[in-house]
Amino acid sequence: MKAQDALPNLNSRIREYANYSVRGIKKLITKTGPRPCGSEAEKQAQEYVFNELKTATDDVIMEEFTVHPRAFFGWFRIDAVCLLATIVLLNLGLAYFAIPLLVISIAALVGEFLLYKEFLDPLYPKKTSYNTFATIRPTGEVKRHIIFGGHVDSSYEWSPTYYGKAPLMYFCFIYPAVGLGLAVVSTIVACATGQGFSFMEISGANMILARIMIAFIPAYFILFFFINYKRPVDGANDNLTGVFTSIAILKFMKDNNITFENTQVSCLSTGGEEAGLRGAKAFAKAHKDKLLDPNVETVFIAVDTLRDYDTMAIYRRDLSGLVCHDIRACELLKEAGKEAGIDMEYSVIFAGASDACAMTQAGVTGCCFAAMDPGPPHYYHTRLDTYDNMDFKSVEKGFEIMVNTLFLFDEKGLG
Repeated sequence: MKAQDALPNLNSRIREYANYSVRGIKKLITKTGPRPCGSEAEKQAQEYVFNELKTATDDVIMEEFTVHPRAFFGWFRIDAVCLLATIVLLNLGLAYFAIPLLVISIAALVGEFLLYKEFLDPLYPKKTSYNTFATIRPTGEVKRHIIFGGHVDSSYEWSPTYYGKAPLMYFCFIYPAVGLGLAVVSTIVACATGQGFSFMEISGANMILARIMIAFIPAYFILFFFINYKRPVDGANDNLTGVFTSIAILKFMKDNNITFENTQVSCLSTGGEEAGLRGAKAFAKAHKDKLLDPNVETVFIAVDTLRDYDTMAIYRRDLSGLVCHDIRACELLKEAGKEAGIDMEYSVIFAGASDACAMTQAGVTGCCFAAMDPGPPHYYHTRLDTYDNMDFKSVEKGFEIMVNTLFLFDEKGLG
């Protein structure tokens, strides 16, 4: 059965629950403010989500997990310090001593930013974060399970994005990256030519490369202060739109007496997404047996930022393009979009990752749905991501597509 066949007045109901989402986002932000991972505000936000779901579902739980919130972006400052020291060592003719610093820099960058591994966690303070999970059970045996999810935590501000928008943000990534590459080349050349330990006696190409490296000193000061830890943001679009759209699906079902015979429907509100998908990783690990039950066809849909209508897309590739989501989940969303009048394109998260990535890596079928300018937009991880900077049209259409996805999945699963 299609969504419009289940409810004759579907369009008005969709608008009603989109309004619920927008009002709920404003209310939650007014109550908690910004919600960095591991903060009391993040916990209060999850308690708010728990209470919203308590009367609309059969089961709701709030689980805690251990997290090291500063570890994920810790590579910014580790790399900045290591590479500043490398510049000094190269100019002193001590390239051999720069080798371990470069290894640390590259390992931190690759381990945390490119692979989202818990690489630096032991170096940072431990805190507690939370996931909230709610379910509406079917009337009969569970044969299918669809989970809609968003993350309740918000980011610290990215200063270059706020002060210079996307162009400055890219410059602040590329400038130090070029310096890192040149530092590697300079170190290799110095060691290969026997000037890796020639204290103050470098010459020729080594002298030229070492002096060029001085031009990258500002790059690493920029990298060090890239994230403003004194300014967490509201995260209205990124990603309370995803959280409340997921909540609204279950409230929509409850209020309209919609139940399925064999399809279980769930909402997952994760913590710690902005700290490296830590909440989704913890949830996938804690519920591995149920999520990978061979007798239950399970799919996870990450709803992440419903703000920029014209860029609404299905993200087939995740983790900076390194992870590929199941094409069946993507096709399910594509068909749901067509029913809502939008032929969405498959896209790539070219820098970063979504909660769907953690699920796919854990073996759970999933994909990511979002409506965010990949630019990225000026509000992305800045103080501009407020409840008065939301786009109702995007929230409404996003909810409609998720409702269509729900009914299509109940009708035919992943096909």
